[in-house]
Amino acid sequence: VQLQASGGGLVQAGGSLRLSCVASGRTPSTHVMAWFRQAPGKEREFAAALNFSGMRKNHADSVKGRFTISRDNAKNTVYLQMNSLKTEDTAVYYCAADPTSSFYNKNAGGYSYWGQGTQVTVSS
Repeated sequence: VQLQASGGGLVQAGGSLRLSCVASGRTPSTHVMAWFRQAPGKEREFAAALNFSGMRKNHADSVKGRFTISRDNAKNTVYLQMNSLKTEDTAVYYCAADPTSSFYNKNAGGYSYWGQGTQVTVSS
């Protein structure tokens, strides 16, 4: 499975962005999909994940109520809608996929496939 993330950019605090991740390859629609993020000097951290149907979701406490993960299996695309952005949301955002992981898995090591990352910068 190959993953291509896009949609990052520079936005002011309080603004919104929508990230997209297009998957290709072997049956990506059956995979758990997730978004992680990594700020400079920090470890990669979990943001959100959802199961293959998109009906079951898990969001990190730090983004709950502001970010929403979703997917469109017809387009092999997963999205991360980010609202009410804060300066602390500044990071490189990575999409990830795995055929057997649980959508509750917040461990980056539990995902087999990764996109290249897209930079999100939130200014004050």
